Amino acid sequence: MNKVTRVFWVSVIISVLFIIWGIWPDSNMQAVTTEIQGFIVSEFGWFYLLSATGFLLFALFLIFSKYGNIKLGKPGDKPEYSYITWFAMLFSAGMGIGLVFWGAAEPLSHFHTPPYGEGGSVEAAKAALQYSFFHWGLHPWAVYATIALALAYFKFRRQSSGLVSAILEPLFGDKMKGPWGTLVDFIVVFATVFGVATSLGFGAIQISGGLSFVFGWDQTITMQFIIILIVTVLYLISAMTGLNKGIKYLSNANIVLALLLMAFLLVIGPTGFIMNLFTDTFGSYIQNLPGMSFRMTPFDTEDTWIKDWTLFYWAWWIAWAPFVGTFIARVSRGRTIREFVLGVLLVPTIFGALWFTVFGGSAIHLEMFEGTNIIHYVNDLGEETALFAVLQEFPLGTVMSILAILLISTFFITSADSATFVLGMQTTGGSLYPPNVVKLAWGLIQSGAAAVLLWRGGLQALQTASIIAALPFTIIMILVVFSMFKAFKEEGKNSDLRRKK
Repeated sequence: MNKVTRVFWVSVIISVLFIIWGIWPDSNMQAVTTEIQGFIVSEFGWFYLLSATGFLLFALFLIFSKYGNIKLGKPGDKPEYSYITWFAMLFSAGMGIGLVFWGAAEPLSHFHTPPYGEGGSVEAAKAALQYSFFHWGLHPWAVYATIALALAYFKFRRQSSGLVSAILEPLFGDKMKGPWGTLVDFIVVFATVFGVATSLGFGAIQISGGLSFVFGWDQTITMQFIIILIVTVLYLISAMTGLNKGIKYLSNANIVLALLLMAFLLVIGPTGFIMNLFTDTFGSYIQNLPGMSFRMTPFDTEDTWIKDWTLFYWAWWIAWAPFVGTFIARVSRGRTIREFVLGVLLVPTIFGALWFTVFGGSAIHLEMFEGTNIIHYVNDLGEETALFAVLQEFPLGTVMSILAILLISTFFITSADSATFVLGMQTTGGSLYPPNVVKLAWGLIQSGAAAVLLWRGGLQALQTASIIAALPFTIIMILVVFSMFKAFKEEGKNSDLRRKK
């Protein structure tokens, strides 16, 4: 089980060729990928919206269905991790860098350029938080829950290999053990590499932006490369120590740092305004969830808001799903399906909404009531500076900014560490203990991919990579849902037969 498979060699060769394409003089990589992205968003945007909403409906169905009592493991299996550690690990892997990057920047951007209505208005402020909750709430966690549940169920209850191809065996039988299965697992690895590379690129951009904002250093591509190099060394060291040491302790540290940063701004900032805003906009989010879930603009071809935000996010979450799903499955043995889905859906959604209200709400409050021009920093220095511009307006702003840089760094390490484990697992036949040399190879490749994307197109290139990587895996996820239904029905029939005997 620890031996590398054909998927490893195919994936490594194609990933390395991509990196070579990116660094080749006069490379046309950015032009080609941008054209592909434009086609996908234009022709398949509806597909992303319907798929993400379908995964949410599937997750909600499982909570209330008879299948909710099924345990992810043998009848006597107990959860390996406490609730606190479990929440910390899945949250660190599932949101991490992105939440810190966009916590202040996204609501502020929506406030000035809302999905509808006039920018800078009270309505725009409410819509800004409502759509931030939407992009980081139930839908992305339902995407994660769908693939994670399938992997955990087939791995721990049916003793399958732990590969996505094995999940599809109830539908396609032994075909998944041949070339078709190899293709499925390659798509999983492809989506993971470029989904994670996107996040690592965000992390490098924001760390360099924070260092530039706090210490006045020049923000250059060279600085971002150095950051990627340093963090790569750190997360590879963490990856070599194993799941129960490196990722577990780093995940707990992430939550402590995140809570400390959020609690500081909540207490020192406009506390009453933040909590009122949270209550009001979270209610609006739940109330308007159906409408937002299906919102497109077919009659306004010039409106790119949905394409730039919602469609990018849905593609990003789907591209991240094989990585985060595999990791969540690995740490969820012994829980029931109902317990699993409730935990994965609700806790991160509520925490994420509070995070956006604290940081995004503080940014909006500064602009609406204090006359502070936070958007000026964003326009001049980039979206990565929004968080630091907000923190600088409060006491101990420099200290909190340094803490934020540390938090981004630990999230960076945790995400990359988790990804090397998942890529190692997916390319060694589903081994829960992939060899260090395999994790080392994937660690270097995903950092190399992030560096190439940054060099060739910065933030836009990162977003393009996610949208392209997500399309084939979306199709696989839909097949996974049907395969799970078939497996659940078979288990129900077997249980009925045992009772009759």
